[in-house]
Amino acid sequence: MEKKVRVRYAPSPTGYLHIGGARSALFNYLYAKKFDGDFVFRIEDTDIERNIEGAEESQLHDLIWLGIIPDESTEKVNPKYSKYRQSEKLDIYMKYAKELVEKGYAYECYCTSEELEEMKIDQLSHGVKSFKYDRRCLSLTEEEKEKYKKEGRVPSIRLKMPKDHILKFHDLVRGDISFNSDDIGDFVIMKSNGIPTYNFAVVVDDHLMEITHVLRGEEHLSNTPKQLQIYEYFGWEPPQFGHMTIIVNENGKKLSKRDLNILQFMSQYRDLGYLPNAIFNFLFLLGYTDSEGREIFTKEEAIKSFDPSRLSTSPAMFDQKKLEWVNSTYIKALSEEEYYKFILPFVNEVEGLKNTDEDRKKEISLFFKNELNYGKEIVKLINEVIIKNEDLTDEEKALIDNDNAKKVIALFKEKFEKIPEIDAVNVKNIFNEIKQETGLKGKEIFMPIRIKLTGMMHGIEMHNILKILGKEEVSKRLS
Repeated sequence: MEKKVRVRYAPSPTGYLHIGGARSALFNYLYAKKFDGDFVFRIEDTDIERNIEGAEESQLHDLIWLGIIPDESTEKVNPKYSKYRQSEKLDIYMKYAKELVEKGYAYECYCTSEELEEMKIDQLSHGVKSFKYDRRCLSLTEEEKEKYKKEGRVPSIRLKMPKDHILKFHDLVRGDISFNSDDIGDFVIMKSNGIPTYNFAVVVDDHLMEITHVLRGEEHLSNTPKQLQIYEYFGWEPPQFGHMTIIVNENGKKLSKRDLNILQFMSQYRDLGYLPNAIFNFLFLLGYTDSEGREIFTKEEAIKSFDPSRLSTSPAMFDQKKLEWVNSTYIKALSEEEYYKFILPFVNEVEGLKNTDEDRKKEISLFFKNELNYGKEIVKLINEVIIKNEDLTDEEKALIDNDNAKKVIALFKEKFEKIPEIDAVNVKNIFNEIKQETGLKGKEIFMPIRIKLTGMMHGIEMHNILKILGKEEVSKRLS
């Protein structure tokens, strides 16, 4: 590549880092690192009324937590590219907008919102499917402009689209794409309040920051011809675009922030105890298929594997179970010390362990290392052992309320109280002895003990349950 690769992720501070945004940032980051380029984080904060305090910092630091670390950002400024927030560059956008007006590529529009709404209703009533501005302000005389100004009207600036002009580009994901300018219509590039619209500001930003490649969601595909026309009018070289498919839920519907069945924000996963490298790995699989079919990647392996031509052209399904599997795989791979450091904040939430010493907490937490899908889950799993479930189902009641079960429970209690130490070998020997003495096996032996101890049919291995409860409590529950 002739130019140094420069990509960007440019969120609005109107919310926190979302699944879709995190994926866009990830693929841009991978592209930059694949070709020794720069990943830029900048902010589109001109929608002032919708901006949320702390959202900018939250988005940036959640990215850093994920390992998607910007080379440039609002906190790591490269003086060559100056300001990284749109709100700090309003004079720059106005300068470029006026340049287009002077060249005849844009014009002032004095139409009010009410007039535009009437225009839209009229067009729709005549069967027009997509509203286009009728250019009534394109050829205003100076006298007419002066009249509008005296009425207190402040003009917006509209881009003048050329007639029957083909705007085409090669999409890094979808191949060759083209649009006809006649389908677009003249659109506003500067609002009457002096704020640039998205399609104008993003072009100026990308040009001034020398952005070479843009990977973004397919919802931006219809914006691309508008942006290309602005590039053409200025005589600037546009970046290469790639439009990734949408993310859908398990029902095939586009992922919506209103979908409460799926956690949407990185901060939520962070609070629940998902590991950042696991989330990084999972996001990488959302719309990307490795040439070798692998599913577990380090960051370095993901960078090496990444090839934009392998980005899917079909919607990417957000599979919660797969995310849990990926995260559990990473938890299992932690060393005991790494695991304990990670899990301790959640273990400290368990009310029944408040007065337990560190060695005992560590011992108990390690019993669950191979059981966890995410960190906070350990609170529920420990509580399921130390707080017995008394609300048994009919099936659970049936499994302990028969002569065989009562015999197994009595034998287990008698033998358990005699073992010198609670460990896997001694517990296994107890069950083998009961099996030989009663002729019972499998579920008939294990289930009555498990239900009697925890009130549940499923859970961690029996010897670990016994270790957590201790001899006195086990004997009490079996009585």
